[in-house]
Amino acid sequence: MSKPQVVFVLGGPGAGKGTQCSNIVSKFGFVHLSAGDLLRAERSKPDSMFGELIDNHIKNGTIVPVEITCKLIQNAMDASAANRFLIDGFPRNKDNMIGWNTTIGDQVDLLFVLFLECPEDVCIERCMKRGAAGSGRADDNLESLKKRIVTFVNDSMPIIEYFKEKNLVKRVEAGKNAEDVWSDIIELFKNI
Repeated sequence: MSKPQVVFVLGGPGAGKGTQCSNIVSKFGFVHLSAGDLLRAERSKPDSMFGELIDNHIKNGTIVPVEITCKLIQNAMDASAANRFLIDGFPRNKDNMIGWNTTIGDQVDLLFVLFLECPEDVCIERCMKRGAAGSGRADDNLESLKKRIVTFVNDSMPIIEYFKEKNLVKRVEAGKNAEDVWSDIIELFKNI
C-alpha cells in the first residue's frame, strides 16, 4: 500500500481552516484531522491521562507537547481506512515539526502546506463571532485570542517559512469571504 498523503493546513485562529477543510473533505475525499479537535476530544475523556495538561495549554494559548499531539494524529490516521489526510493546525512550531519528522514524517507523503493567510483583525472578529454564537470553545475569547495570535506569529510563521524554502507552501488569501477562498482552494486541489 502506498504511503498516506498529507496536506498540512495552517493559518491563524479564525483563518477558516475548519470551514475550508470541510469543503475539501466533501469535494476531494480527504479525511480531516484537526489537531485542536483531537486534543479537545482527548481532554474531555474522563480517563485521559493527558486531559488536565491539554486543558491548561488550551486555556493559556500555548502549544501542547508534541509527543501527545503526534500520538493522537497517528492513532486517528491508523484508525481510518482512508489514505488522504488534511492535518489542520499542525505543525504549530519547530518542536512540533521535529516531533512529526521523528515519529511520522517518513511514513507519509507530504503533498504541501495549505497556508490560509488572514489579517489579524479579521481572525479576531471571526473567533469572537464564533464564541458569541456558542462555539463552546474555551479559547474563543479576546484574552485567549491575543495569546493565540502571538503564539501563531512567533511559533507557526517560522514553520511556514521553513516549508516555503522547500517550495511546499500554497498560500491562499483567507480574509475574503468563504466562497472566494474556496474557489482559490479548488484550483490547488483539482490536480492532486
